[in-house]
Amino acid sequence: MPCRMSDGVTLYSDHYRPVAEGPHPTLLMRQPYGRDIASTVVYAHPVWFARQGYNVVIQDVRGRGDSEGDFCPFRHERKDGVETIRWLRTRAESNGRIGMYGFSYQGMTQLLAAAEQPEGLVCIAPGMTASDLYHGWFYHHGALRLASSLGWGLQMLRADARRLELRQASGALEAAWADLRNQPLIAPYASHPALQFDGLPSYVLDWFEHDVPGEYWSQMDISTSLAQINIPALHVSGWYDTYLQGSVAGFLALRAGAATQFARENQYLLAGPWIHIPWGDQVGENNFGADALLDTNALLLQWFNHWLKDTGEFANKPRIQHFAMGANQWHDAQDWPTAMGTLLYLHSDGRANSRKGDGALSSSQPAEQEAPDVFVYDPEVPVPAPGGPGALSGSYNQASLESGNNVLVYTSEPLATPLHVFGSPRLTLYCSTSAISADFTGKLVHVHPDGRADFICIGIARSSYLFRESGYAADTIHCWEFSLEPTSCVFAKGDRIRLEIASSAFPLYDRNPSNDGCPCRMDSWTWQRSTQFIFHDSARPSALQLPVVGAKP
Repeated sequence: MPCRMSDGVTLYSDHYRPVAEGPHPTLLMRQPYGRDIASTVVYAHPVWFARQGYNVVIQDVRGRGDSEGDFCPFRHERKDGVETIRWLRTRAESNGRIGMYGFSYQGMTQLLAAAEQPEGLVCIAPGMTASDLYHGWFYHHGALRLASSLGWGLQMLRADARRLELRQASGALEAAWADLRNQPLIAPYASHPALQFDGLPSYVLDWFEHDVPGEYWSQMDISTSLAQINIPALHVSGWYDTYLQGSVAGFLALRAGAATQFARENQYLLAGPWIHIPWGDQVGENNFGADALLDTNALLLQWFNHWLKDTGEFANKPRIQHFAMGANQWHDAQDWPTAMGTLLYLHSDGRANSRKGDGALSSSQPAEQEAPDVFVYDPEVPVPAPGGPGALSGSYNQASLESGNNVLVYTSEPLATPLHVFGSPRLTLYCSTSAISADFTGKLVHVHPDGRADFICIGIARSSYLFRESGYAADTIHCWEFSLEPTSCVFAKGDRIRLEIASSAFPLYDRNPSNDGCPCRMDSWTWQRSTQFIFHDSARPSALQLPVVGAKP
């Protein structure tokens, strides 16, 4: 079905209708990947939702599929979304009440439309997305999420090249896509050959160049217009999803800053043990059991029935439903935890390098004198991402990655009682480095009695971002304070808590060149090695803070 925008561009959509006579409420998904697919890799087919009494509309966004115009990620979704909703409400099969659903880019189309307060949009269900593109989608405390940003950019440009009939560009992009795992190895990554063709959109290169927050990003997201959203939202996230931080932060931001008390009180979060695609029980090397196979379609139907059909069936749902890994059970919460219940200090005799070292975590404060730990960061030989050189998402055994001396490893004694970590762990590190630009990463690891070391969550901070106001200098001790990505994990009695410290997690994040150049333009000719020190004595008590709630054995 064609829908003509006010600027003359026509967008096309597929419509699925109930058998019963209408009018009915409408579910809208706006997406850039082909409306016939309709995100069925994680959602039920639109036919199923139509059978439940909904008109279902799947629309190709501007410049995608059959829709006219030029695709530029995020930039047209506010206006086009509002005009699409206005058009849908005029159709005979519509009763005027509309909900939106979808994950990833489709989640952003919901948030951007909702920020314009279109009449008739009653509720949304954004999954695995971000309200703040800089912090929640592309960058993490100043470091580019390289593997996901480059990979997604190549995917989107492939369609652009075919649409624009750029044969050479298309061939180069297809070749890069066929060898996706090796693309982050190309340096400088802003000079990636497949991104350089005349006529090819520049948005991927723009993401790389705009490595600080600002108007470039905020004009494409809702980070500065949270107060304009006045409807309920069901936020769906995954503990191993690329956009986990963005999804949880969006929920929290709207809980605190949506337009009305009604909207603030009707923000809900579902956080499962999932990666971006698919949502199931097998995540990386671990199977999280039958409870991980949650029927998200049934939950979504309850959500829309409640708001669009006034059934009331979502009325008693908890504000937050989160899957506790380790226990492999769902837990309920009314509020996101902010208190840090457990403080574990870093200890060693100066040799915490690798799993063979003497690094320890304990609740005992460090002695007056403890030798600092030291390692060398070499951007030519970066520490691999938690999922290995391919930056695979999920729960993977970190034991082999802990063998190198460029990783500091701190491990607790076996726990005497279970511990449930729920929320965002936080690091306080007293560090110095020989470089004028540096990164530090922190990784929370769940160590089982048999030695298996399961990845839980990670965080990174770049000096140029963390100290952008206070200033940063080489060979100077600075206090690095930053959070890891959120999680929910139960450590059982006998398990141990481990913290890994490094200066890279490649290619999950881009490499810091250890100089003041833009990382996207640096390569082996300009990269520099650096020596990093981590201090943990009574005057500089480096520590891991864990948000802890009650847990059953």
